[in-house]
Amino acid sequence: MITKRIIPCLDVRDGRVVKGVNFEGLNDVSSPVELGRYYSDSGADELVFYDITASSEGRRLFTDILRQVAEQIFIPLTVGGAISTVDDFDRVLKCGADKVSVNSGAIRDPDLIYRAAKKYGEQCVVLSADVKRVDGRFTLFARGGRENTGIDAIDWIKRGAELGAGEIVLNSIDTDGVKGGFDLEMLAAVCEAVSVPVIASGGAGSIADFVELFNTLPKVDAGLAASIFHFGEVTIPELKRELRANGIPARL
Repeated sequence: MITKRIIPCLDVRDGRVVKGVNFEGLNDVSSPVELGRYYSDSGADELVFYDITASSEGRRLFTDILRQVAEQIFIPLTVGGAISTVDDFDRVLKCGADKVSVNSGAIRDPDLIYRAAKKYGEQCVVLSADVKRVDGRFTLFARGGRENTGIDAIDWIKRGAELGAGEIVLNSIDTDGVKGGFDLEMLAAVCEAVSVPVIASGGAGSIADFVELFNTLPKVDAGLAASIFHFGEVTIPELKRELRANGIPARL
C-alpha cells in the first residue's frame, strides 16, 4: 500500500516564512533555511517552498534563499512563485528543486504545463490551485488568492491534469489557516475529476484532521500544512505514529 505523505509548507515573503488566515494577515514565523532543515530531520516526506508574493509583485522568485534551503534538506523539494515560463522551471530546478509548482503563470498560459511536462516529465510539474467558494461554486483564484478568475476550479484542475500536471495541490482559501479541518467536500470533487495524485492543503488544525482526511478520502495522497507544524502544535513523528495506529500507511 502506498504511504501517505506529510508535507510542511514554507510560505516565504521577503526571505522569511510567514503565515496568515484565509491568505490574509501574514505574520513572521522563522527562517526558511532553519525550518527546512528541521523538517527534513523530523521525518517530513517532502517540503514545499512558495515565494508567495513573487507573482503579485511581478518579480522573480528568491533563488538565493531557495539554494540555501535546498542545500540543507534531504527530502524532495517542490518550489513555486512567479513560475511563468519554461525558463523559470529551468532556473528553479538548477537551484535544487525536484518539482516545480505552477499557479497564476499556468492560468495565463495553460500550455506552459504541457511544455514543461514534455521537457522535464510530468512528475516534475505540480499544478497548485487556490480555490474559494463563490456563490456556491468552486472558483479559481490567481495572484496568491487575490484575484477571482471566474474560472470553474474543477474544470481547470481537470484540464491541468490533461495537459500533463503530475500532481495537484488543492489550496482551499475557505479553510486556509482556520485550523478547522481540511475541505473534504472540495477535495472529494477534485479526486473525482482527476487520476493524478492530489495533495490536500488548507485547514489542518490537529492530528485528528489528518486521520479524518485519509480515512474519508483514500484517494488523497498527501496532507500539506504550515501553522500547526511551524508553531509546534503537532510534530511530524507523532502525527505519523498516530496515522499508523489508525491503519493509515505512513513512513516512519
